[in-house]
Amino acid sequence: MAEFKPSVGFIGLGHMGQHMAGQILAGGHTLNVYNRTRSKADTLVSEGAVWQDSPGVVASVSDVVITIVGYPADVEAIYLGTGGIVESARSGTVLIDMTTSRPALAERIAEAASARGLSALDAPVSGGDSGAREAKLAIMVGGTAEAFERVKPLLAKMGTNVALMGPAGAGQHTKMANQLAIASTMLAVAESMTYAKRSGLDPAQLLSVLGTGAASSHLLNSVGLRMVNEDFAPGFFVSLFVKDMTIALEEADRLNLDLPGLALARSLYQKLIDDGFGAEGTEALYRVYNALHGIRRCL
Repeated sequence: MAEFKPSVGFIGLGHMGQHMAGQILAGGHTLNVYNRTRSKADTLVSEGAVWQDSPGVVASVSDVVITIVGYPADVEAIYLGTGGIVESARSGTVLIDMTTSRPALAERIAEAASARGLSALDAPVSGGDSGAREAKLAIMVGGTAEAFERVKPLLAKMGTNVALMGPAGAGQHTKMANQLAIASTMLAVAESMTYAKRSGLDPAQLLSVLGTGAASSHLLNSVGLRMVNEDFAPGFFVSLFVKDMTIALEEADRLNLDLPGLALARSLYQKLIDDGFGAEGTEALYRVYNALHGIRRCL
């Protein structure tokens, strides 16, 4: 008997969504797509995806709906707005939001979905555009075990580490912990590379040594050289990272936590946005440390 392949709706065909939707299409699923800028769907449509005119229409013709959009306000609008996903989806549909968003919003969506006979998962990802392109994302999921098991094979087409972290909102909390670790590590990498440059070391040789010692990390090894080469092409946008850190700081405040490393990282990345570099990759933090008047003036 042939394997049942649910029809999939995919909303949000940006830097990562393009690749993620492509993995679903390559897996043999009927793919319904929508994006605010229609031209971003052209390649997928030419390969067999079906364009739909709104998120609600996508939801009405799909067994599973996946979204990855920009900001929590976008998530709220497409899920809970009039004619949106929750209102339009058929009973039994599984909704998967892969946007990095607020945990409380994920809980609201899950409650609204359940009231209509739907299941909702929050499933933010980590791995950047390369992880999306190579189907090697880490996918951190919040929701019911039943819904998770139903769509786990589908999620596995986009990532190599797919984990149920707890009830609705747990996926978003996990992503906040992830962004916390990245934020302070990016500060450390930028400072290390700045010190190396100012002291006259060869950055490539330095990284070949540090990358095999106790300081070794994915970010040091992959980001460090791009920093010193001033290669700031976006794998993940500065503007979106600031959005994530802002959510994390709001959650930390709610949990009565003081996270000074995160606060510092957010302030330095905000400076990049203020200086017009919000559309660059997160490696652009190196710009702040090498500003005209040096580190001390930047801080």
